[in-house]
Amino acid sequence: MGLTGTALAIDAGNSKTDVALVGADGRILGAARGGGFQPPLVGAGRAVDVLAPLVASALRQAGAEGPVDHVSAYLANADLPVEEAGLAAEIAGRGWGREVTVGNDTFALLRAGLPDAGEPVGVAVVCGAGINCAGLGHGGATARFPSIGRLSGDWGGGSFLADEALWYAARAEDGRGEHSDLARALPAHFGLATMPELIEAFHLKGIESRRRHELTPVLFGVAASGDPVARAIVARQAEEVVLLASVALERLDLLGEQARVVLGGGVLAARHPLLHDRVAELLAERAPKAVPHVVTAPPVLGAALYALDRAGAAGGADPAAYERLRGTWG
Repeated sequence: MGLTGTALAIDAGNSKTDVALVGADGRILGAARGGGFQPPLVGAGRAVDVLAPLVASALRQAGAEGPVDHVSAYLANADLPVEEAGLAAEIAGRGWGREVTVGNDTFALLRAGLPDAGEPVGVAVVCGAGINCAGLGHGGATARFPSIGRLSGDWGGGSFLADEALWYAARAEDGRGEHSDLARALPAHFGLATMPELIEAFHLKGIESRRRHELTPVLFGVAASGDPVARAIVARQAEEVVLLASVALERLDLLGEQARVVLGGGVLAARHPLLHDRVAELLAERAPKAVPHVVTAPPVLGAALYALDRAGAAGGADPAAYERLRGTWG
């Protein structure tokens, strides 16, 4: 049987996917977690296939098969409107919900960090595996970036920082670059002594390339010890975060008011002091009225809040549902 008054909230990231079945009262009726969502690598159809067992599991926990009233899906790699439309068509074709909304997952982070009452206005910067920014202004105005890598002018994110650390460490080792403790700290993380050993291990697959992300915390540790090269990389990341936020605020004509700047993703949510403090300092210079707000709750919360927003607009949401839902994810 179907479930009236419910929604499927989906947050699909590069490394993991969360699905939650949400009641109009804010209760979680079922939840499931799975792997990453990679339509650029496997195509939209196969990427949505990854969601199917998670949706089935969440519905099964509630004793239902679907459809729900609404599917609220906020997805990584839904970077362009044409990609959102294609993914929306794929999800609609599965029959999971009577209505489907698809957006980029940065909007889910933004919604999770905005108040539940009043007009949703603010900007979010996510810095996890990659980096992205999205904003909502008055009257439903939006600001966003393509966020498809260097092709669209992006700089930063955990994977990018790991590669930068490797680049600087290699050059520090062989004399092409400035001395840096990264040249010892990065191979030491994998039990190796030198950068040539680490380069060979990655190149010949002795260490799987997916493990490069482990080097991002090492970079921050070396930076915290005072290494100038590592500190410069972290400072550049702070610059990019604030540049994205300030440009989005300007586009939305929000620089003159106390708009919230939501910060999230693994790199920003970790609150590394060098990065966090520099972001706050630069933001105060370039957008003095902006209010930074770090979100550590899972982004699926934002997808669920959007579902409640939609139910509320239709007269079906419990006013206490927002508090109950936020309490579930702390």
